[in-house]
Amino acid sequence: MAAYTMNFREATDKLCSKIDHQDLARAMGVSVQTVRQARLADENDAQRTPPAEWRGSLIRLAEERVFYYRRLIDQLRTVIDEETQ
Repeated sequence: MAAYTMNFREATDKLCSKIDHQDLARAMGVSVQTVRQARLADENDAQRTPPAEWRGSLIRLAEERVFYYRRLIDQLRTVIDEETQ
């Protein structure tokens, strides 16, 4: 069975993936609207206090992204290694 080879489009899609407001809300256990309002400028009347423990939630998301990109790097390196053998 031939080894799986990641194509250019798939690799660039993975590289350019992003975290959105829905991901933030899910990680913090709040609504998307709460995230959006907490991100508003302080002088905006609709601005709200960020969710409790928001720093810990963002750290976890950042750690997940580091793992995600490390896995992508490893997959791409594996393909390079297989191509050079």
